[in-house]
Amino acid sequence: MIGVFDSGLGGLTVLRALSARLPRHRFLYLADHANAPYGDLPADRILTLAQDNLSRLFRAGCRLAIIGCNTVSAVALRPIQRDWLPRHWPGCNALGLIVPTIEAVTGVDWNDCAPPSDTPAGTVAIFATSRTVDSAVYPVEIAKRARALRVVEQPCPNLAAAIEDGAPEDALRHMVVRYVADLYACTGGADPDWVILGCTHYALVAYLFREALAPGMPIVSQPQAVAQALEGYLGRHPEFDAPLARGISGPRCRFLTTGEARTVTPLARRFIEEDYVFEGTA
Repeated sequence: MIGVFDSGLGGLTVLRALSARLPRHRFLYLADHANAPYGDLPADRILTLAQDNLSRLFRAGCRLAIIGCNTVSAVALRPIQRDWLPRHWPGCNALGLIVPTIEAVTGVDWNDCAPPSDTPAGTVAIFATSRTVDSAVYPVEIAKRARALRVVEQPCPNLAAAIEDGAPEDALRHMVVRYVADLYACTGGADPDWVILGCTHYALVAYLFREALAPGMPIVSQPQAVAQALEGYLGRHPEFDAPLARGISGPRCRFLTTGEARTVTPLARRFIEEDYVFEGTA
């Protein structure tokens, strides 16, 4: 069983891509609605919450967990992998979103210390939480792999919170239009060549970003990039690859929330349009 953890509903976009790409695997989704959103929390608080929720997944039988949250991936994944997992959960691992996203936009393997000279040139626009932008992980790591790519980041304060609060579509559209306008102010009105929605919550309203951006603007699909990367990872690490035996019945995906399941379930169905039913963790 593979765990997927996010502060709220955004990681469902990643889970849907993983489930489609790996049809013989079982998944456990955990949303920390009791503490969402994470985007403006202090870094040490994000690390503590991530450790608590990963522990929940590991205690439930997951040996591999996908952090379906850019903020956690940017702020907490490195100390989790380097220090916390070996000390507290040896034999388990956690993977994030940023590595496969950067590989997708640059076309360069993460571990390639001498990227080819023909890496892409142009401008990549990144919409993200304030904490992810403050971490500078996207511009720093993209620059190592594609020096001709210009990175423009646009923080989107309160957008993830508005999605989690079930804000009306017009209110969400107004926020997205404002943040896209702010981005264009940074580019001098020039269109970016690629767009990354660097918060999985934003993928839930990707259609609003498409409306506000120039027609046909390429948006890197973070969920698809993560699903492709995980398939490759499982091929390289068979110790984490435990597909269901043929003929085993029962749901492939289970959904947990630290919040109120009765309010989370209808909100999830609004954005995902799937018959997801959340359970409380208590």
